[in-house]
Amino acid sequence: MSDPKKPTPAKLPLWVLLAFSSIEKRKHAILLIWACIIFTLYCLPWASFTSNEIVSSVFVIEDWSWVAMMIPICLWYLLSFRWMDKNNAWA
Repeated sequence: MSDPKKPTPAKLPLWVLLAFSSIEKRKHAILLIWACIIFTLYCLPWASFTSNEIVSSVFVIEDWSWVAMMIPICLWYLLSFRWMDKNNAWA
């Protein structure tokens, strides 16, 4: 029997379903978002800002194309996470 006091989760929109298609737990979504944010920071062209040889060897990305792609992806995950929280859609 279902509990009448418990709110039923709303139907997932396609954009949320695509963001978290294989993620069922809130904790795993948070880990995905943090990994995305860390990778976005890594994708900054740090070698362009400094002339340090160590920075140039660790941060090998030299253009802004990866950052330009990662920022919308992070926003997409964050908005999807917010939608899941507001609509009680976590398993």
